[in-house]
Amino acid sequence: MNKSFDKKALRERLLQERLHLEDRLARADALQDIMRIWLVGRPDTVIGAYWPIKGEFDPLPALHRWKEDGELLDEPQRRRIGLPVVNKVHKTLTFHAWYPGCPMEEDAYGIPKPKDTEMLVPTLLFVPCVGYGPGGYRLGYGGGFYDRTLASLQPRPFTVGLGFTNGFIDDFEPEAHDLPLDAILNDNGVVWPVGRG
Repeated sequence: MNKSFDKKALRERLLQERLHLEDRLARADALQDIMRIWLVGRPDTVIGAYWPIKGEFDPLPALHRWKEDGELLDEPQRRRIGLPVVNKVHKTLTFHAWYPGCPMEEDAYGIPKPKDTEMLVPTLLFVPCVGYGPGGYRLGYGGGFYDRTLASLQPRPFTVGLGFTNGFIDDFEPEAHDLPLDAILNDNGVVWPVGRG
């Protein structure tokens, strides 16, 4: 992708495609299964995710099952799910406990967030992808929230992008400040790292 490539136009095209996917439900079901299988054997007990907007894949059903599976295993440390809460001053995200039926309120951007639940520090973070390319690089919405958040979290969580197959950009060239994700899953399986299942 050359420097004159218009990220804004690409982002808009991918968002429109995603909103009009004819087989969205089948793709979402496939990615739910892939995500659940991928989580088997992960040591994490606190996972950060996101509330889906603009046609994003919804990771919460698979995570709720992961949480319930942990309770069936009678794990000494209960599995927890965190959703992002925007810090408007620093333009970063913190993660607060979420569970089905938990009280929610809208943040400054109109996105639901947990209301008055405890802050969590995830060791694994599922990140929505508008698009993604070779090497684990992600095209987001352009706000930089995840990049700033990852720069501030210590230790840095393992990051996993989630997206549909139509979001793959084979000629995507990251900018100097872009950090690659540790893994990317789509409705066909694991697309990054290449060659690992």
